[in-house]
Amino acid sequence: MKICVTGSAGFITGYLVEDLLKAGHAVFGIDNYSKYGEISRSYDNHPNYHFVSGDAKNLDLLKSIVGQVEVLVAAAARIGGISYFHEYAYDLLAENERITAAAFDAALWARRERGLRRIVVISSSMVFEGATVFPTPEGAQLTSPPPHSTYGFQKLATEYFARGAWEQYQLPYTIVRPFNCVGIGEGRALNAPIILSGNVKLAMSHVLPDLVLKVLEGQDPLHILGSGEQVRHYTYGGDVALGIRLALESERTINDDVNISTGKSTTVLELAELIWKKINGSKPFRYVNDPAYPYDVQVRMPDVRKASDLLGFNATTTLDDVLNEVVPWIELQWKQGRM
Repeated sequence: MKICVTGSAGFITGYLVEDLLKAGHAVFGIDNYSKYGEISRSYDNHPNYHFVSGDAKNLDLLKSIVGQVEVLVAAAARIGGISYFHEYAYDLLAENERITAAAFDAALWARRERGLRRIVVISSSMVFEGATVFPTPEGAQLTSPPPHSTYGFQKLATEYFARGAWEQYQLPYTIVRPFNCVGIGEGRALNAPIILSGNVKLAMSHVLPDLVLKVLEGQDPLHILGSGEQVRHYTYGGDVALGIRLALESERTINDDVNISTGKSTTVLELAELIWKKINGSKPFRYVNDPAYPYDVQVRMPDVRKASDLLGFNATTTLDDVLNEVVPWIELQWKQGRM
């Protein structure tokens, strides 16, 4: 299958492109390197990978690519951690709306003129920011209070784009919602705000890399954002990529949505202690609590049964295995001055 992935130089998409190529698909990527700067990937010279350096808001450029494929994966977006949501509240909303509109305009044209089979929307667990039912099932985004953050609100809007394009133009869609994707390849964003957590500059205020960085720099006691009791489902990037691929390959997900996540709950404090022990061994674990950001959702816990039932998908990588891969990678980046 020929697949276009917008934002192909991103974090999740790095795992996704690799998985798609391994599965035998041809991948057409587009990215303007606006987040991390120009980077290289192990698959850059793969014969089935075709990359275009450009802006995903450039409709003519996007149409020239999407016109060649069967599936468009709309993944391009401005994204960061909690501090990023706060610092760029308007820019996130405005820029991501423009990116989303361009993707759907290109998909609608390609559906009409080239027979595009469907658009796959990479949404976010943040659409469930106001959820009160846990584990949170698909459909709760329609019954929960709307997200408070502009990022979560815009991600919910992408899902309405999909529903509207089907209702008016019969553009088939699939919506996938990754939860707390973790892995290697996530560095400090070029335009990330400088935020101090104790004596350490946060990398992205994404909890795992930031905690690793603080422990590597010898922070003691370790600064924890908020109470530490926040519940998350840290899902390995390779598992997320597999779930997205299975969703875009399946006819059972057409005009439907699916959560992609591990079923394992972990608090921020539990994660912090695991990281501490990986790096500091038996050194006593000490921490202090810093004030939380407004958009620090206390419980983000997905219902994962639908992905299992529809796709046979279950995230299998343990958090311990994730840390065994991620901690050495971040340590190398840190020593080389990239974090």
